[in-house]
Amino acid sequence: MSLGFRTNPEGGIASPPYTKGPYSFSEDISFNGNFREMPNKYCLVEYFKQLPALNAVLALDENSNAAAHLAYNVANKDFEVLGTNMTTALVTRSATNAALVLTTAGADNDQAILLPHLDTAQTAWSTVKWGTENQTVFECQFKTGASIATELIWVGLKLTNTPVIATDNDQVFFRYSTDDSDTTWHVISSIGGVDTNTTTTVTVAANTQYNFMIKIDSSRKATFLINDVIVHKTAALTNDVDLIPYVGIQALDTAAVTGLVNYIKMNRILFE
Repeated sequence: MSLGFRTNPEGGIASPPYTKGPYSFSEDISFNGNFREMPNKYCLVEYFKQLPALNAVLALDENSNAAAHLAYNVANKDFEVLGTNMTTALVTRSATNAALVLTTAGADNDQAILLPHLDTAQTAWSTVKWGTENQTVFECQFKTGASIATELIWVGLKLTNTPVIATDNDQVFFRYSTDDSDTTWHVISSIGGVDTNTTTTVTVAANTQYNFMIKIDSSRKATFLINDVIVHKTAALTNDVDLIPYVGIQALDTAAVTGLVNYIKMNRILFE
């Protein structure tokens, strides 16, 4: 039985800064080299052990048939999918990557958007608020599909699910759009309705894995990282704005597009 003590890799109870032997630990506890679980922080991790479905799948009543009950039982209770022409069947499991696969339906402007359920009291992913004042940290491991020639991708923290930059007054997210002639990842920050679109030096390539991280500090300034490298820092975000994690892809031609999501992880301080 664990008593809540942390031990170092060579045995024994470690004390800050956890420096016994060749290992060195800060206050962060890192299990995969990226996401940090920290003392006195609230942490959620989603590896999609159950695949997300359309929100309607969670709506059962006394008239629901056996197929509806089965769909409910196997659906993810924390995350769902939506978007133009999106269906539950378009969320699948990769045969080669430990990830879920989002696929659009096969028409121009079709979307596949992943997000936590926004229903009242359904999941802590939305009822525990990810505020700009809460030192919120977002992380997502994402892999591009076999073709990115006609595609829009967005990953990060927003108020609504749209990839349109001008819609949300407050947001911080990564974006790529071939309609905008992008060749690299862009970082988008909106502060009180003032939008900033910053080009990074990180090229967007097909069949490529990216680790996206957004860290909002105690001054409400957001730091964007791709594969653990800082690519942009913002001014102070608007105070007391609760953001929502979104991952979305959109076809910009009639060819279906795909995107793979390995996990989404978030943490925040317990009390602001």
